[in-house]
Amino acid sequence: MDLQIALILGQDGITNGAIYALLALALVLVFAVTRVIFIPQGEFVAYGALTLAMMDAGRLPGTIWLLLIAGCAVAVLDGYAALKAGQQRRLAAILGLNLAYPLALLGLLKALPLPDLPLAVQVFAALLVVVPLGPMMYRLVYQPIAEASVLVLLIVSVAAHVAMVGLGLVFFGAEGYRTPPFSEARFELGPMLISGQTLWVVLASLLLIVALALFFDRTLYGKALRATAINRTGARLMGISPALAGKLTFFLAALIGVLSGVLISPITTIYYDTGFLIGLKGFVGAIIGGLASYPIAAGGALLVGLLEAFSSFWASAYKEVIVFTLIIPVLLWRSLKSHHLEEEE
Repeated sequence: MDLQIALILGQDGITNGAIYALLALALVLVFAVTRVIFIPQGEFVAYGALTLAMMDAGRLPGTIWLLLIAGCAVAVLDGYAALKAGQQRRLAAILGLNLAYPLALLGLLKALPLPDLPLAVQVFAALLVVVPLGPMMYRLVYQPIAEASVLVLLIVSVAAHVAMVGLGLVFFGAEGYRTPPFSEARFELGPMLISGQTLWVVLASLLLIVALALFFDRTLYGKALRATAINRTGARLMGISPALAGKLTFFLAALIGVLSGVLISPITTIYYDTGFLIGLKGFVGAIIGGLASYPIAAGGALLVGLLEAFSSFWASAYKEVIVFTLIIPVLLWRSLKSHHLEEEE
C-alpha cells in the first residue's frame, strides 16, 4: 500500500464514517429518551434513498401509501382518545395532520411531473413523505408499550425492522437503485482526487451535527429532550409529556435516517434491505459510546468507517466480520468496568 492508496481509503472511510456517525447519534438519542434500541433506523436510510430514486424515475413511491395507512391508524387511535377525554376540539388537528396531510401530498405527487423536478425539490418531497413515518411509528408501535422493559422494546424493534424490510420489498422491488449526484465536480488535493459528492456527504453531516447541537442547547424542545434523557421521571414531573418527547425523538431519528440515505444514494447502490447493514454499523459506533455519549459514539462511528475502508483493501471478504468484531472488546471492557445490579442487591 502506498500513500495514494492510503489517502483514497481514508477518504472513503471518512465519507462512510460521517454517515455512520449520524446514525449513531440518532440511535443514542432514541435510546436515551425512550429506552428503545431502534433497529429500524437503517430502514429509514433505505426508504429515503429509494423514495428519491422512485421520484427520479417518474414513479409514485410506495411509501406515500404507507404514510396514508399509518396516518389513518393514528387518526383512529388519537381521535378515539380525544373523544373519550372530551377534547373534541383536538379532532380537527388530528385529522388534519394524519389524514389531510397524506392525502394532499398524494394528490400533489400525482399532479407534479416528478422526473422533471429539480433534484433539491425531489429531495424535499422525499423528506415530506418518509420523515412523518417516524413519529407515526412511535405512536403505533412504541407508545402503547412505553413502560415495558428494554428487552420487550428490543423485541418489538426487531419485529418492526422485519416488517419494514418486507414492506420495502413490496414498495421498491428487489432491484437496486442509485440517484443522480448532487455535484459532478472533482478537486485535486495533492495526490488525492476528491469528488463533489464526498464533500456534500461530509459537509452535510457536519452541518447536521452542528444543527442538532444548537437544537439541544438553544431551543425549548431540545432542552426538554435533554431533560427526558437525563431523568425521565423528573422530566415528567416538570410537565414534559413523554409521548411528545418520544414523537419528537423519532421525528429527528427519521430525519437523520432519510437525509443519510439521500446523501449516500449517489455513491452506492441501495436495495430494499441495504439499510439494515448500514444502521448496524452506526449501532457499533453507538455501542462504543455506551448508548450514552454523543461525542464518543460519533468518534466510534468514524473509526468503524476507517476500519471498514482499510479492511476492504487487506481482506475484502472479511471486512464485515472485522468491523462487527470491534464490538466484542468494547462490550467486554464495559462489562468489566460496570457494576452489576444483581451483585449490588
